[in-house]
Formats: sequence, structure tokens, C-alpha cells
Amino acid sequence: MTHVLVAALVSLVVSLLGTPATIRLLRERGYGQLIRDDGPTTHHIKRGTPTMGGTVILAATLLGYAAAHLFAPYQFTASGLLVLFLMTGMGLVGFADDYIKVRKQRSLGLSARAKLVGQLGIGLVFAVLALRFPNGSGLTPGSTHLSFVRDSAISLSPVGFVLIAYIIVSGASNGVNLTDGLDGLATGACVMVFGAYVVVAFWEFGNACTGVNPNCYQVRDPLDLAIVAAAAMGACFGFLWWNAPPARIFMGDTGSLSLGGALAGLAICTRTQLLLILFGGLFVVITLSVIIQVAAYKVSGRRVFKMAPLQHHFELSGWAEVTIVIRFWIIAGLAVAFGLGVFYADFVARGSLL
Repeated sequence: MTHVLVAALVSLVVSLLGTPATIRLLRERGYGQLIRDDGPTTHHIKRGTPTMGGTVILAATLLGYAAAHLFAPYQFTASGLLVLFLMTGMGLVGFADDYIKVRKQRSLGLSARAKLVGQLGIGLVFAVLALRFPNGSGLTPGSTHLSFVRDSAISLSPVGFVLIAYIIVSGASNGVNLTDGLDGLATGACVMVFGAYVVVAFWEFGNACTGVNPNCYQVRDPLDLAIVAAAAMGACFGFLWWNAPPARIFMGDTGSLSLGGALAGLAICTRTQLLLILFGGLFVVITLSVIIQVAAYKVSGRRVFKMAPLQHHFELSGWAEVTIVIRFWIIAGLAVAFGLGVFYADFVARGSLL
């Protein structure tokens, strides 16, 4: 438990204290947010707000993870390092996108194809490596069994696993990216989901298949995954202090893609792939709003919402930004609570006395 607490505390402090320095640096270099002209007019006052704050979240997460291992010596694991690789790789794709935006002073960075290729490459490397590095019990970071709250009886081929893993990585990273449209919205939601994965991974660690417990979890490195989740949670908490409405800095695609990648990696390595749909209920709803909007317009030429993603529909309906953020946080919290309830209900239903 000490490792988890140290990871969360160090990443929180690094993010909380490092963000103001990053704000000053980004202002000096003129790395400000570009605002779309077709978006809500209330966003125009945000033009020039420093962006690429996701670099702070990423750095704080990595430092928190490293500090936890140095404070109380504990071996680095394949599962933890793979999730951090996925988080960092997706963050680099996002950084390239953000950098092009601020350098060329336009609201669009990487082309859709370039961003897709970057996400595809990082996601495929992660998926292939996740089926390697077996431990003494033969467990690898990823599993070819489709999972919900644990591995199911549905078995996939290695190719099928890679495909599913890429869909999860792409869906999670783009879901967080679409949610990151209002001050603090995505950051606050990510805090809750990472907190849920701290609970899930630590619970799996306490019920690992090392004894005679029939209701155990076949997960390679649950404690290290809890450390990663705690570090990411602490980093988001610290960043939220400066990103909450009215935001003094935005995470940009650097942050949203890296956080989505981390969530996907945790879901895959804790073997709770489909449970991420419940934990990330807010991200799912917002992503579906975009899909519905595009599909409806192509089929009928009409729009279902005033603007997509969904949060902008409510902005154009007259809701205050803070009201939308808080109410969407409530939705995110309810989704996380429901997901944890389902996770624990499965544990109890299997007859354990714990």
C-alpha cells in the first residue's frame, strides 16, 4: 500500500507545483490555444490560454511511478512499464498535434490520417508486447481471453486480441479527447476513473492466485498497475487545480490522448476490458453523441444536437460552463460507482467470504 500512496503523493505534488512553471514557460513561448470560429462564442475569451499542459500530467505520472519504486524498493514490472509506454506513446502523438497547432497558428494539427497512423502504430506495438513477458506462473500482461470483470471463457486468437486491444486504445484515447472541450471536464472525469482502477488493481493484488483462494484474479502485476493508476490519478488531481474553470492551462491532445491510452492499458492489463465501458460512461456518452450527430447528418441532412460533442449542445442551449462541468462530473462519478459495484458484485457472487 505504501507504494500506491507514494506514487499518488509524488505525482500530485509534481503536477500541482510544476503546472504554474509550465504556464509561465508556455506563455513566454506563445503556445496558446487556438479557438474554432464555429464553436460557442463564449470560448473566444479562452484564445491564447496556454495549452500542451498534458506534458505536466505525463511527467508527473512517470515521476510518481519511479518514486514509488525508489522509496520502497520494488521491482519494475512488464505490465506497469507497458501501460506507461502506451501512455507516453499516445502522449507523443498528441504533442505532435498540439505543436503543429501552436506553431502554424491553426485549430487543426496533425491530419486525421497522420494521427490515425500514430495511434495505430503505438497501439499495435503495445498489444503485441502485452502477450509476451510471461512470469513464473505463465501469466502475460495481456490475455487472449475477452474480459469484463475478469477473464471470460471467450478466447481470441492473438490476432483477435491485437484487434480488440487497438479498438480499446483508440476508443479510450479519442473518447477522452472528445470530452476535453470544457475547463476541467476531462481531467476531473479521469481522476475518478483512475481512482477506480487503483481500487480494482489493489483488490486483485489482495486476491491474487497465490494460495487456495478459489475466487482469485489471474493478473500478472496487479500491485504495479495500482501504482500506475495512483500516479496518474495524483497527476490529474494536481493539474485540475489549474485546469478547473476558469482554466489557466489546457491539457491539449498531449494530455487527452495520453490519459486515454493509460486507461486503455489499465483495462487490458487488469483484464477488465469491457468494464472500462462502465467506468468511462461519460466518455462513452460523449463519443456516441458525435457518432449520432455525424450519422444523422449523412443520412437525413439534419443534426440531432445543436453541436457535438454533447457538452457543446448544452452550451448552445444556454447552460453555464461550470454547470455543465459539475453535472457531467456527477454522471462520471455515478458511472464509476456503478462499475465498482458490478466489479464487487461479481466477487461476492462467486461465494468468497472476504
